[in-house]
This record gives sequence, C-alpha cells and structure tokens, in this order.
Amino acid sequence: MALADIICMIISSLILVICVLVGVA
Repeated sequence: MALADIICMIISSLILVICVLVGVA
C-alpha cells in the first residue's frame, strides 16, 4: 500500500510539472 501511495504521489507530481512546463511554454 505504501509503495503504491508513493508511486501515485510521484505520478501526480510529474503531471503537475508537465502541466506547468506546458503552461509556461
């Protein structure tokens, strides 16, 4: 469960970063 939660957090962070980069670019 903990590992899945960490993976979900990492994926969410990556999505947010991509959205920010796309918004800036």
